[in-house]
Amino acid sequence: METVSVSRTISGPESAVRDAILDVEPFMLSAGFDEVTVDGDEIHLVNRVGIAQLELALRRIEEPDAVLAYEQAEGIFESMRTVYRIEDAGEAGVRVEAETDFSLDVALVGDLLDATVIKRQRRRELDAQFDHLESLFA
Repeated sequence: METVSVSRTISGPESAVRDAILDVEPFMLSAGFDEVTVDGDEIHLVNRVGIAQLELALRRIEEPDAVLAYEQAEGIFESMRTVYRIEDAGEAGVRVEAETDFSLDVALVGDLLDATVIKRQRRRELDAQFDHLESLFA
């Protein structure tokens, strides 16, 4: 299992930051995905990474203390789960943390992608989402 974790302090009120994360389509688009479709608890993503086009079907799940949590329903991973949490950071605003755990399905991925590439890409996506949150409250 591989893990990517990113956290940042956002200078907005907790309820507004929570609402921005729960506005799932623009929040996911801010990660740089090429296509995002949200239908209830299902999220479909298309992302082009190098020469590969990755498609993921995600399902929102319940996770204690999470603002948003989802796991892969279909895609290139053996398993993939992402959880976003918020905690009070006093006068600075709120601390937002995102953590993605994943295992690659080597039979599907092969030599094209490896965990290092996926981790680097995922960190960029999470940072871009946090940049988006910062821009909303700047």
